[in-house]
Amino acid sequence: MTAPLSAVSVDCPAKTNLTLHVGAPHTEWGGRHELDTIYCAVGVYDTVTATRKMPGTGFSLNLEGTHLGDLASSGSDMRRNHAVLALFALAEASGNEPDVALSIDKRIPVGAGLAGGSADAAATLLALNKLWNLDWPLARLRKVAATLGADMPFCLSGGYAHGTGFGERIEALPPNCDTVRDLTDRGFAGCLLVGAYRAELRTPEVYAAFDQIGAGEGDENHLQQAAISLHPRSGQAIEAALESGASHAFVSGSGPSVIAFVPDDKAASSVGLAWQESRTVDRIIAAQAPAVPIVHIIA
Repeated sequence: MTAPLSAVSVDCPAKTNLTLHVGAPHTEWGGRHELDTIYCAVGVYDTVTATRKMPGTGFSLNLEGTHLGDLASSGSDMRRNHAVLALFALAEASGNEPDVALSIDKRIPVGAGLAGGSADAAATLLALNKLWNLDWPLARLRKVAATLGADMPFCLSGGYAHGTGFGERIEALPPNCDTVRDLTDRGFAGCLLVGAYRAELRTPEVYAAFDQIGAGEGDENHLQQAAISLHPRSGQAIEAALESGASHAFVSGSGPSVIAFVPDDKAASSVGLAWQESRTVDRIIAAQAPAVPIVHIIA
């Protein structure tokens, strides 16, 4: 008989939205808006490690990372952490006790429109699926993830996907499909730069602004104008990136982070230099897209 696993670690990437079309809010979704979006996972990773604890000892949470934002606040309720919520949701759904130590090494900027919290929740579900020897398929894990948030079902698989509903209905887009070939041909693949900020934007605030001012003309991300109204440097960073050779530049999700796809190293250097000289971003992160979660069996 094989001994049960004692620890599993998962690297889960951030996400962006290549398109984000926002419809009307629905009362049956708790006021969430209807969405039609093309998700893309971005190779900036949070790492979640789940380790068994003695029965009856409950859960614990440890956070590490240089840029923890509000998560580092002493007043932060760890029971509201996305990873902890995922732990309790899967424990209830599977009949397991949540006697697990969670450790999160955060690299995805917080409150940035990059789904860092959703990535942590997805990583937790993937880790526990192995740790508890559940062997649930992604479709079953997605049902649990959909109870927790809009982006979490996508973060379980990464890559590219079409999202509908309030973002939780996921249709994976395989690499050889026409949509992905078109995205690749248009430059939505390969090297990109993330322009990150110390400031955070809360998604409800951005949606409230969107409800007031709507989408900008021609914006594939309908939340971009609202995010820029709350954080003008994002708009300045987009302009600087496009002027410096980026193939595409846009606010990531509800912002304030800016994504700049670049066709080559020369353009990447040019965009990075422009951002530094104009001080339109606080931090620059180089990444690749698309990306997928990586599961590591530790012991």
